Amino acid sequence: MNICLFKPEEIEAPLSVKDERGQHIIKILHKKEGDTFSAGIINGRAGKALITKIENSSIHFNFTPESEGKALYPLKMIIGFPRPIQLKRLLRDIAALGVSEVHLTGTELGEKSYMQSNLVEHGTAYQMLVDGTVQAAGTHVPELFLHKTLKECLSNLQSSGAEELKLCLDNVNPAGSIMSVLQSQKEKPEGVIAAIGSERGWTENERNLLESAGYYRTGMGPRIMRTETAATVSASVISAWMGWME
Repeated sequence: MNICLFKPEEIEAPLSVKDERGQHIIKILHKKEGDTFSAGIINGRAGKALITKIENSSIHFNFTPESEGKALYPLKMIIGFPRPIQLKRLLRDIAALGVSEVHLTGTELGEKSYMQSNLVEHGTAYQMLVDGTVQAAGTHVPELFLHKTLKECLSNLQSSGAEELKLCLDNVNPAGSIMSVLQSQKEKPEGVIAAIGSERGWTENERNLLESAGYYRTGMGPRIMRTETAATVSASVISAWMGWME
């Protein structure tokens, strides 16, 4: 953990040493009374927590906010449902990269059973986003949306009102590389939406849907990547080009 995150109602209460965060503070960070650790409120402010007392299996601390937390980037990602084990890694990694919205969608070639995974229902998917946020020492957690089909996803995807560049990652029939599309822009947009298919990619019908919605068909070279790899690589390329990594 690079930061301990708390819900607003937790920040004023003692923390159990049996809690995962308590275990990390005591056993990994080796903190004692009088020490401080990085802390923050989920989707809120970040700062330092001063340990005032450790007793009765509880850690008492005072939180002092120091900043509004690291802002998420105006990058939205549409992801075709991957395998559950891939989904865990994907959500954690793109949250660490600062993506603001994740739209998981069923696709025509995607395995339908993946959408029946209880990862989302039981809160595991959200926890992976929190884990990625903690890894990045951030406080703001990306929003997670679920859609049954790509058509539903594109219809429900709310525009922020900002000028957004729309990219469809397609390793089968790209019209150009992701870098050529990015570099062809006369001005950098206010935000980016990147769509990445499930492991079997997009169908021709889905390509047409995306193109009709204003998405550029782009590729990242001849090598075929897993969905979670394509997501993290494309998010990194876009973030670097937008100047968010400077």
